[in-house]
Amino acid sequence: MHYPGEHLLPGQLGYFFVVLSLVASLVATFSYFKATTSKIQEDTVYWKRLARWSFIIESVSVFAIFGLLIYILTQHLFEYKYAWQHSSKTLEFKYIFASIWEGQEGSFLLWSFWHCILGLILIKTGKQWEAPVMTVVSFAQFCLGTMIIGIYIFNQKLGSNPFVLLRESGIFDNAPGMHVDFNLANPIRPDYLSLPQMKDGNDLNILLQNYWMVIHPPFLFLGFASTLIPFAFVVAGLWIKKSAESMKMVLPWALFASAALGVGIMMGAAWAYESLNFGGYWAWDPVENASLVPWLVLIAGIHTLLIYKHTGRSLKATLSFFIVAFWLIIYSTFLTRSGILGDTSVHAFTDLGMNLQLFLFMYLVIWLPGILFAKNKNQRNIGAIISVGILPILYLLNFAWLGMLALIAGVIYTIYQSSSSVPTIRSEENTSSREFWMFIGSLMFFLSAIIIIIQTSLPVFNKVFGKDVAPPEDPEFAYNSIQIFVAIIVAILTAVTQYLKYKDTGYRFFWKKILIPSILSLIIATAIVAFGQIDYVKKGPVFKASIWLALICSIYAIIANASYIWIGLKGKLKLAGGSVAHLGFGMVLLGILVSSSNKETLSNNVNGIPVPLANTENPAENLTLVQGLRTDMGKYWVTYEKDSSLSQKPKTFFKLKFDAKNGKENFTLQPNAFVNYKMEGLQANPDAKHFWDHDVFVYITSIPDPERKPDTSSFRSQWMKAGDTAFYSGGFMVLERFVTEDSVPNANFNPGDLATAGTFKVFSKNGTSYESTPLLLNRGGQNESYTDTVLSENLVLKINKAEGNRIEAGIKDSDFLMKYVTIKAYKFPFISLLWLGVIITVVGIIISMARRIALNRKDAA
Repeated sequence: MHYPGEHLLPGQLGYFFVVLSLVASLVATFSYFKATTSKIQEDTVYWKRLARWSFIIESVSVFAIFGLLIYILTQHLFEYKYAWQHSSKTLEFKYIFASIWEGQEGSFLLWSFWHCILGLILIKTGKQWEAPVMTVVSFAQFCLGTMIIGIYIFNQKLGSNPFVLLRESGIFDNAPGMHVDFNLANPIRPDYLSLPQMKDGNDLNILLQNYWMVIHPPFLFLGFASTLIPFAFVVAGLWIKKSAESMKMVLPWALFASAALGVGIMMGAAWAYESLNFGGYWAWDPVENASLVPWLVLIAGIHTLLIYKHTGRSLKATLSFFIVAFWLIIYSTFLTRSGILGDTSVHAFTDLGMNLQLFLFMYLVIWLPGILFAKNKNQRNIGAIISVGILPILYLLNFAWLGMLALIAGVIYTIYQSSSSVPTIRSEENTSSREFWMFIGSLMFFLSAIIIIIQTSLPVFNKVFGKDVAPPEDPEFAYNSIQIFVAIIVAILTAVTQYLKYKDTGYRFFWKKILIPSILSLIIATAIVAFGQIDYVKKGPVFKASIWLALICSIYAIIANASYIWIGLKGKLKLAGGSVAHLGFGMVLLGILVSSSNKETLSNNVNGIPVPLANTENPAENLTLVQGLRTDMGKYWVTYEKDSSLSQKPKTFFKLKFDAKNGKENFTLQPNAFVNYKMEGLQANPDAKHFWDHDVFVYITSIPDPERKPDTSSFRSQWMKAGDTAFYSGGFMVLERFVTEDSVPNANFNPGDLATAGTFKVFSKNGTSYESTPLLLNRGGQNESYTDTVLSENLVLKINKAEGNRIEAGIKDSDFLMKYVTIKAYKFPFISLLWLGVIITVVGIIISMARRIALNRKDAA
């Protein structure tokens, strides 16, 4: 059947390159494997040449897929499901890339793109490590390629094709008007592209229409991709029995991975701060946690690797940390893409049927190093037989808990083999040595990661074992109450460990170096605690004391590291990468503690206007602003001036003017809100005003229903005398007095005209009171009523007539009078410390990475 208007060539080319990339990655994997295992030099050269060309073809294919997908999106070819589902004609060009990685297929493609870039760099620089390392990289590429192939094998779907046509996707199977009514079949109408529902796409989720979502995912997936490289070197070293030699190459790559992944995570925090109503930058969201945990383990591995380079110790721990870090990357991908976290995270994808592939990817990553760890051929064969033999049993029985047990068995097997195959130094470490406390710090990072991933994996536990364990009532505090103590220990170790020497440190030497920074830190920290108004009392005195202690320790980390750069390294920044990174880490901790523990709610509900709020919102902390009325909000007067909407978009911007009562600050914020068409309920994008010492952060919590029915309320009449009371839905009113005048000094009044003014005192249920003065004019015997409105109470009053000592009051109680917006506002003190600390940490890591690369080149020369 012919479908007029379809552009099939881009999709056909795209799918050709999808298949080509998958085949080329498989050929590259096999060829690099042969190049590694071949004993004949000529064969090694042949296989390596074939592998290189295969990987280059695979890379070109991935770049072509990317280009064709961009073409389909920019040309609005809505016959393709991906274009229709993730873009629209009104989507700004700068968000086209965000629409690519909104979908699972595009995010896997982005991940694969970075693997290609890193792989090409390794081909150029890998030298003798190229073949074994690129075997692992190419195989990882093959695994990612299966995620976008979109075919069925034995009724099992393998991946999701980004170039599938909308009419073939099944998305309109039950859509009215889309089909031709045949007796034997129900195909899509040939002219379906001319139907109204095909004139435009579904659009990109408005929450993702933010500049951070253009740059955050590329950095995050660069971090994901770069964690593969240390893992690949570890596997290569185990494979060719040169683990010790591989560590020299691992360190620069591990530092790069930690910087890229760390920046990606904090860009996500910045996006949440600007686009989500978390009330901040971090909410221990499961998807946030899933990316944080591999970074923590990666940092642990970097520190144990430094121990190994200086002392020869901790090689087993280093290998294990890098293996686990990459495995956690795959596990986090499984969490976010399996649909398990759909009810607990705003970031999670829905299930596209890739769970089996992701499980196999995790399975291979955890079993393969254990098999390579094995000391002899028999142990290696036993591991291979067990790992492969379990798979058909899992598939046939389909028991999820068996899969979990198989993964645990792989972890145990790998740890056992590593403990018996990697040589170690048997003597105990001196407790006065730098390596001892560095190892303790690495363990703290690792334990922190384990605790976070266990808490985050609760939905997986419930699904695997058929349980219904509820998450903590206050998830944020459940994490904070543990991680605060990790922060205390790590901050102390960050401050003091570098003042120790490797292997042994003299008592006098240590205290001579550390004494002045310690005293200075104590003085500054005491002053901040005493006068800095760090008064977090919500969770009791113990938690408050722990925040104070963590704050003192973070200041200690900052000052001790700054002192070490100046005194210990004599200001030589090229040698100070670690100290610079530690200083930045201390600033990050301090920024988190001060901005979060001293966070002040500004939007206390002083006017008591009742509006519908989400269940998670406290009415006492949400202030309703009536358009045009200046409202008291603590240190500010706030006025809701106006609102404006984007053309053809459901997003509305609310212009809020802030005037400080002391006259020192005045600014305007424009948070926006909309009723999300992909998720139920109000979605709000915050806005913030940045000062050097604080941020004012505002987001919308309630707006009038845009689809409410027309106003059908009417005035009711009640005769009243002075002192009489009338009731309305929000309280009551008292007629205090009314006055009739027969001589009004106005050119429009004639002799004999009368004016009656009434004064009503309105008392609302929440205790606030208002004054209303409606007016009645009698001109030439005709009554003209002038209403007065109490906007905050949705109340309209008028005087219908006056007779003697009484008036007939008209009372209208309506929900449609008030144009309002309800906001929640916070003050984050010194949050700039957090963002500055992130930058300094990354700069320190880059300095360290550059130095390690230079040292490797020097050694090679």
